[in-house]
Amino acid sequence: MRAIVLLCLLGTAMPLEDSFTWGGPGENVVDPTEDNECLTDQASCGCCLMQQQINRMGTFLNLTLDELEKELIKTKTVLNNVRDSRSAFSVSLTNRVSLNCLGPFRDDKLIAYKHVFINLGDSYSVDTGIFTVPRSGVYSLALTVYSDAGSPGNSLAACASLQVNGRGVAGTREKNMQDQEDSATIVVALRLIAGDTVAVNLPIGCFLCDDNSHYNTFTGFLLYATD
Repeated sequence: MRAIVLLCLLGTAMPLEDSFTWGGPGENVVDPTEDNECLTDQASCGCCLMQQQINRMGTFLNLTLDELEKELIKTKTVLNNVRDSRSAFSVSLTNRVSLNCLGPFRDDKLIAYKHVFINLGDSYSVDTGIFTVPRSGVYSLALTVYSDAGSPGNSLAACASLQVNGRGVAGTREKNMQDQEDSATIVVALRLIAGDTVAVNLPIGCFLCDDNSHYNTFTGFLLYATD
């Protein structure tokens, strides 16, 4: 009887064989990389997981912010380049109420258009009549000329030429005694280099007439930059 009681007590005190495993030394050693709090306290484990998520989100947001800052810098650079490349001018011969004529002269003469509609970039000079190319690119240039002989039978000489660096690239020439007045327009697209000069030349014997109706105009603007 005493033996039976002793065996029961031993069975109660000792764990059953299938309640544990023995795989040799080191099998039940806790991995030092594991979060011990998560093994012992589920509340602490929840905090750890939340902190990990917050850290991941913070890293992601920082990376995203860095990329946005880079894109913002690129956008500002492009915008500044666009602003720096803006170039446009449009001028007319005069803004007087009464009709006045320029020429004729004994020598070729550059026309200084005095009335300014727009001079974006200040690359056109009203003193010299020269447009200095601020940036290499393709430019649109337009020239309109008008002249009035004054009365039928008088000689009409409505002519002018568009010049780049002193060389003519396009022009109009109308000399006769049949017309009292006449006009013509030239429009070209040219690839120009920064520093090139563009102007309108009035040839010998030619004359142009204008008033505040602005019959004679000279216009140019940058289509797109190439540098």
